[in-house]
Amino acid sequence: MSKYQRKVLVSTAAGIGLENMDIMFLAFSLSSIITSLNVTSVQAGFISTITNLGMLVGGIFFGLLADKFGRVKIFSYTVITFSVASLLMMFASNIYWIYLFRFIAGIGAGGEYGACMSLVSETFNKKHLARATSVVAIGGQVGAIMAAILASLIIPVFGWKMLYVIGVLPVLLVLVIRKDLKEPEDFSELKEDGDKAKFGLLFKDVKTTWQTVGLSLMVTVQIAGYFGLMNWLPSIMQKQLGLSVSGSSLWMISTIFGMSLGMLTFGTIMDKLGPRLSFGLFLIASALSVYLLTLAKGQWSLLLAAVVVGYFINGMYGGYGAIISFLYPTEIRATANNFIMNVGRAIGGFSSVVIGFLMDNYSLTVVVMFLSVIYIISLCIMLNIPGLKKYQAN
Repeated sequence: MSKYQRKVLVSTAAGIGLENMDIMFLAFSLSSIITSLNVTSVQAGFISTITNLGMLVGGIFFGLLADKFGRVKIFSYTVITFSVASLLMMFASNIYWIYLFRFIAGIGAGGEYGACMSLVSETFNKKHLARATSVVAIGGQVGAIMAAILASLIIPVFGWKMLYVIGVLPVLLVLVIRKDLKEPEDFSELKEDGDKAKFGLLFKDVKTTWQTVGLSLMVTVQIAGYFGLMNWLPSIMQKQLGLSVSGSSLWMISTIFGMSLGMLTFGTIMDKLGPRLSFGLFLIASALSVYLLTLAKGQWSLLLAAVVVGYFINGMYGGYGAIISFLYPTEIRATANNFIMNVGRAIGGFSSVVIGFLMDNYSLTVVVMFLSVIYIISLCIMLNIPGLKKYQAN
């Protein structure tokens, strides 16, 4: 990598990491919010739903802006948006203000992904693109760990609102973004030609429409598996298998370690073998590896299973930025990344509801079968996206 490419990689990974840290604050502060504001679990549950809706809106809005005015400029605006919205949580006196502030935070967070991935894809050669986007995606996992650490240190002493005040610190990243980064040549040349971003380009013909829908479904499965593993499976293990995991942090760290290692490995594999073979291998491995969770008979075997399953099911996450950036032209690249990713987030987030229902009414085997089947469905969809056949490995 050149010195400038390293700057791009560090800045975008930091941006994605800080965005995910802010989003993950909710997971660690939700019980405190319920207690302090005296709201029901249903009311509190809507916070996540409204945040996801904001991410979808922000993904489309900021995606079009990034394709029109520039990746670097809009990248900085998205960071400012979710950071300021996080600070405003300090003044939330009831659940409705929280809904508003988290919706705004979602708008900023949802808009950042497309600007980052477009900036990376237009800075790196395709030969190393999957590895680059995978490193950026690992930044999100680091952000989740930061959220867990900060929550454990701040909430017991200062309360949940102070946790969100920390969320304003990413604004400092904007100074680095605006000082050290410049718009990619591909984007600058496109703007000189006067081309404009149009949302309709995502559905301009039957082939492109299927491509957009197919990728959205694949990301939906990706997010559904992630939420299933991170949110519900520890409870399922303890409830139905009688296993004890010493602290959710131990489960989380082991799973995130496996996920991060998977992302780094997947990026290298995809650059060598291309997306069809690499996604195919990881999707099949995901469908099979989830059954390891039913074989766990103790704490250490459960944690080992978490690492292996995390390696496969979330290893693919970093590859989406590369294939979306390849399949869509420069004039709509940021919008495509944001729309596809945030549709997947919005729909995939409901997997928690589905798995909760299965957990209440069926056995662990049924839950694992559900996860296994959706990965096979994703595999079938991937094999029928024609544009991926043109993405040849280097």
